[in-house]
Amino acid sequence: MTRQDKAQTIEALKEKLSNASFFYITDSSTLNVGQVNTLRQKAFESGVEMQVVKNTLVKKALEENAAEKGYEGLYEVLTGPTALMFSNVANAPAKLIKEFRKDHDKPLLKAAYIDSDIFLGDESLAQLADLKSKEDLLGEVIVLLQSPIKNVLGSLQSGQNTLAGLVKALQERG
Repeated sequence: MTRQDKAQTIEALKEKLSNASFFYITDSSTLNVGQVNTLRQKAFESGVEMQVVKNTLVKKALEENAAEKGYEGLYEVLTGPTALMFSNVANAPAKLIKEFRKDHDKPLLKAAYIDSDIFLGDESLAQLADLKSKEDLLGEVIVLLQSPIKNVLGSLQSGQNTLAGLVKALQERG
């Protein structure tokens, strides 16, 4: 790889990292070609972009916005083979890794960057997979907001039937 190629790769990574609110750093080193292709296919289907990169290039790309975004904690995991996973949904890569590891021992999670929080180590995988997406949280809020309104409407409607029955009974008596 020439210096110019490295510079272009670093610039592309800088742009991708600065625009990404969520990305995962993984190790898929012991997977064979077929397994990696399967992982890439599943990643594509899940809306996750997977990119194998050199650690030095990732570190240089991270250094550009390190103070602003808080990337300093990620430097320690940039050893050995590294693959980056980008997604628009915070938990999509974690779910993908968890699902893929039902049949394979890798990829291992080195770190994850989620909205300025850093999760280090493979033991964070279950916690990350259980994160709720923005859409899930919005759905829950809407259901919570609708609940009191539905209760009031239900009470009014049942009261209407009760009131109508009471008026009818009084009418029949008198």
